Amino acid sequence: MNNKTLYTVLFLVFGSVLAFSCNNDYLDSSQYFKDRLTEEKVFQSKVYSEEWLANVFEELRGINADVASKGITPHNFADGMYYGDRDKDFDPSKNELSYNMFKMGQYTEGDKQGSWTQCYRGIRNASTFIHNIYMNTEMSADEIEDYKGQARFARAYLYWLLLRKYGPIPLLPDEGLDYTQSYDELAVPRSTYEDCAEFISSEMLLAAQEMEVRGMTRGQESSARPTVGAALATRAKVLLYAASPLANGNASSFATRLVDDEGRQLLSSDYQEEKWAKAAAAARDVMELGVYELYAVPLQETGEDATVVPPDDHNFSEKTWPAGWADIDPAKSYAQVFDGTLPASGNPELIFTRGNNQDGESIRAMVAHQLPRSSTGWNTHGLTQKLVDAYYMNDGSDVPGRDKEIGRGDGSERVSGYVSQEDYDNGKYRPLRPGVSLQYAHREPRFYASVAFNGSFWSLLNESQERNRNQQVFYYRDNPKGNGFNSSNAYWLRTGFGVKKFVHPNDTYEGGNIDNIVFKAEPAIRYADVLLMYAEALNELDGSYTVPSWNGGNYTISRNISEMQRGIHPVRIRAGVPDYPSGVYSDKEALRRRLKRERFIELLGEGQRYYDLRRWMDAPIEESLPIYGCNVLMNEDERDLFHQPVAIWALETTFADKMWFWPISHTELKRNNRLTQNPGWTYND
Repeated sequence: MNNKTLYTVLFLVFGSVLAFSCNNDYLDSSQYFKDRLTEEKVFQSKVYSEEWLANVFEELRGINADVASKGITPHNFADGMYYGDRDKDFDPSKNELSYNMFKMGQYTEGDKQGSWTQCYRGIRNASTFIHNIYMNTEMSADEIEDYKGQARFARAYLYWLLLRKYGPIPLLPDEGLDYTQSYDELAVPRSTYEDCAEFISSEMLLAAQEMEVRGMTRGQESSARPTVGAALATRAKVLLYAASPLANGNASSFATRLVDDEGRQLLSSDYQEEKWAKAAAAARDVMELGVYELYAVPLQETGEDATVVPPDDHNFSEKTWPAGWADIDPAKSYAQVFDGTLPASGNPELIFTRGNNQDGESIRAMVAHQLPRSSTGWNTHGLTQKLVDAYYMNDGSDVPGRDKEIGRGDGSERVSGYVSQEDYDNGKYRPLRPGVSLQYAHREPRFYASVAFNGSFWSLLNESQERNRNQQVFYYRDNPKGNGFNSSNAYWLRTGFGVKKFVHPNDTYEGGNIDNIVFKAEPAIRYADVLLMYAEALNELDGSYTVPSWNGGNYTISRNISEMQRGIHPVRIRAGVPDYPSGVYSDKEALRRRLKRERFIELLGEGQRYYDLRRWMDAPIEESLPIYGCNVLMNEDERDLFHQPVAIWALETTFADKMWFWPISHTELKRNNRLTQNPGWTYND
């Protein structure tokens, strides 16, 4: 094989490559690989080897992003966040799905399928790199080992993206396939979910060990390149999914129909509690590295932008960070993780990011659709009433009237009344301004960092016209600045709730220039997620398990309250929210509900909820509930009716069995005659 001409090189050139090194080590590959190169020539050269690896990582961009706007992959918009533009009929030339088509399962076997091609192309090329980098004569032994670990991480991560989206997928031979063979000879069946997860887990463990010498010290200085922490965190996520109900003890009719070409069931009906212990141990591996921590901003005591201090809870409020919130600003601490204030290398909780993961459908593009029309934003990305209700009050209690309209209320009624000018002048209800509904008063800090409620405040400090800066934006139908309902165009919020998360105070879309929006690093994997995964996995245990750590030694894993609090407390403290009542920790079901809600809030807009609902098998209920929001047909004179939640006629949603996993394209099914389709989808055009 070493002397075989690399025809595959010719297919690697895509133009620009992913700049996943902060030092711009990996440059445009178009100047290389102009001719057919032998393996020896490619892999003996450090420059050529780096270019090959850069092209592998290029496959993580575009449709394979974890967090992006809806034009690439719409899974960032589940039951908490929606998009209201593109709600016309499907345009096949643009491959765009409206939110309703996405939520009603009206996509087809041909939609959003670039991920399959990109992933397997990257997997093939990563394997070639792993098997040949040993030939390099310009790298040290440690460099070769590190680069091999990076390639192994990329290969395993591409498999992970496939598994998460399509369910069980074919695992290719480690040595690759002989591309000169026929399609029939190359046919590979789907592996079980369990086998896929175990393979990815073992590969990520090996990648971490290969990167240990150089990848540990690389740390946050190059967070857009794979590190030990990135490999271990991905491993934890894969094992958590494998332990969750969809893949662990699934006896549903869907599971019995999801089989390979020989009739073998691909989702395990045999529940194994030990899988939760393995997931917990994997999350703990990341925690024990001592590399990551949640970001916190110091308390600001005076000024217009002074910290809104949460009420005294006789616990966290009396302690300094990280044991408490007495000296931090929880709202700013949460907001600045996402809004571009921090570069990727300066974000202590960012474990993995692609850096600039997109072109036209980046997080900045998402923000352009979140900004109000009065700053020339598109004003079309919004939040559902269910998500708004999920946020706690600042004392840790539920908001009055929570989930009343969807039949899950506690009998309480929503708060009436509005902030008066006198209230505002006296500093009451901060940070609310005059005219804002008291339904949004005294909420937890993450609420104010994430939710653009009716009458919320937008800084927009880079607007060229002073009158457009520091705006209070209302969504009433007759809003003079064009932020309210308008039946003649798409640019209005269907629920009356917008999105503040990812928005920097300087952001504006003035002139339609994306560069007026501060760059945001993609939060593909961050530490808060790992902490919550740890608590979730521990909560599911009844027994005690001994599980090896990643680099030697063992953990004793059990449902230990103090260990669960290691995962929960940092997230709650940074958020400025009191601890759960003690009774919740002693009740597995009660804590499970709390942790699901915590993920709903903490991970909003990070591409997690869509998949969480599926792995928990909660999607049939949560995705089918009608979407509620404000009555945006009302004007300011009818503000009481505006703030009375109604079912939103413009947003549809349902769930069918075929929506557990994305369909496999007809093209791939024809190429691989051992490949089986996901239940509910077709085999032929």
